[in-house]
Order: sequence, then structure tokens, then C-alpha cells
Amino acid sequence: MMSTNATSTTDRSIRLPALRAPFGLWGVMAGLAVANGIFRELVLIPRIGEYAGHVLSTGLLVGAILAVSALYFIRTETEYSRAELAAVGAGWTLMTVGFEFLVGYAEGTPVSVTLGQYDVLAGQVWIAVPLTLLVAPYLFGRVLRE
Repeated sequence: MMSTNATSTTDRSIRLPALRAPFGLWGVMAGLAVANGIFRELVLIPRIGEYAGHVLSTGLLVGAILAVSALYFIRTETEYSRAELAAVGAGWTLMTVGFEFLVGYAEGTPVSVTLGQYDVLAGQVWIAVPLTLLVAPYLFGRVLRE
């Protein structure tokens, strides 16, 4: 439910100051992703194997992204325009993919290996994370808030 104190805006306008909090929230989600990766490597993979560990870890991260997004967008008093929600989703996605490629580069991982994580036909499930980041702001900031 929208607050009477919510800042109203048109569906096409983008107020850059209004994007500070959601983009800052990406840092929280990035921290959760790093913690999830550590948990995957130290706990999940040794217990259930490489592929099952990656699938479960991806599911846990998607759940965390949805939870953090829901908590923020449902509780905030800021009313975001459709354009702002699309910008947040696109920004979160681009920052995440960029971060992944940057870390891969720093570790000496070939780009082909990083790209391979997006190959759904090869059984890769990582694509669920950037897709969740893309749609979560609109889902919780508009659809489930109305």
C-alpha cells in the first residue's frame, strides 16, 4: 500500500536522488552473494557435490535477492516511477554481471569460462540471478505494491 507521504512521480521520469538507496542496496546484495559463494564452496559443494551445490547456492541467492528487494520496495515511502524501477533493475543486473567479469578477469579466468556460466542449454542456472535482479524492483516496487 502506498503511503500518503510517498513522493509521486510520472511513469517516465527518473529522479537520480531517488535511486541512491536502491543502488546502495545492491552493495548489501553483493555482500550476501559473496557470503553465499563462501558457503557454497565450504559447505555445500563438499557435502552435495559441485553441480548440486551450484544449483542450491543459486536458489539461495535468488531467495535472498527477492527477500531484500521485497523488504525495501514494499516498506519504502518513496513511490518509484516505472522508469526508475526499470533503471534500478537494469543497473543491478549490469553491476552484477560487470562485477562477475571483473572478478573473473582478476582471477585470470578466461572470458569463455565466465560466459559459460550463462549457458542454460549446458545446465547452468546462474542466469536466474541476473534475471531476478532485473525484475525484482518492478515486481516489488510496482506490481505487488499496488
